[in-house]
Amino acid sequence: MTQPDHAPGRPAWLRTLPGTDLTVSAVALGGGPLGSMPDLFGRDVPADEGVATVLAALDSPIRFLDTSNGYSDGESERRIGAALALADGKPADVVVATKVDPRGADYSGDRVRASVAESKARLGLDELPLVHLHDPEFHDFAAMTAPGGAVDTLVELREAGVVGRIGLAGGRVQDMARYLDLGVFDVLLVHNRWTLLDRSAGPLIAEARRRGMGVLNAAVYGGGILAAQQGGPTTYGYRPAPREVLDAAARMREVCAAHGTDIATAALQFSLRDDQIASTVVGMSRPERVRAAVEAAGRVLPDALWPELEALLPPAHVWLDAD
Repeated sequence: MTQPDHAPGRPAWLRTLPGTDLTVSAVALGGGPLGSMPDLFGRDVPADEGVATVLAALDSPIRFLDTSNGYSDGESERRIGAALALADGKPADVVVATKVDPRGADYSGDRVRASVAESKARLGLDELPLVHLHDPEFHDFAAMTAPGGAVDTLVELREAGVVGRIGLAGGRVQDMARYLDLGVFDVLLVHNRWTLLDRSAGPLIAEARRRGMGVLNAAVYGGGILAAQQGGPTTYGYRPAPREVLDAAARMREVCAAHGTDIATAALQFSLRDDQIASTVVGMSRPERVRAAVEAAGRVLPDALWPELEALLPPAHVWLDAD
């Protein structure tokens, strides 16, 4: 499959991830649904389908895979590892990023070391070029940042060459800002907070770029509400959506249709056209989603679409109240 045709002035499909020496594709395969999390993503994913999805990505222009130790208790990593084995090893131009996760309430330094070791074994990789601290907002900041704690240990692993670069991956922007201010991370990954509907991660992204960090944007469909042209979920970011958000999504669907496109394509391209974003992480659990995402990334949308969508943004206080 050839790379999407990016017109003059549009971002390149392959680019260096700031804060690292890694080259990533504009779209990354997101491994959240890959290991099967039906409570969040609405369906069980058989192992063979998950492996086939990764193989489809390896056979596509997508050169970046994003997963996590904790996705389906490691099943996402196992399926990626199985696909890499079937492909006779990771292609040299493919980057696999993962995240450290706690085990229950344990997010200690020892747990971080164990998480990295587990990920290497599941993925079948001796090197992990990018490892994120995952969802630290659900844990005590003082404990996470104490000497010998999770953050300190992840930094030590980078300095010792056990992992390549380290990232910060989470949701609540207030909490992420505290971790960003530590000044130790190379990459920032945000989810559900930089989309057609929600711009609450704007200051966080701007600060990360000011620091020279790379920025990855995940969950650009808001958990599904921006993926369906007709109807769609009544949740945003896996929680009930305020009425203002539901109304805005409905009107955005109408505007997209009037411009000859659909809201899912617009939601993806909103992130792709932002030069602050190095790669957009799209959750995939079916092989056909790989081709659909690449094709959507390459479509040319009319310039007039964007100001009309911008005018329909829900008020900022909706997101402040939600967080």
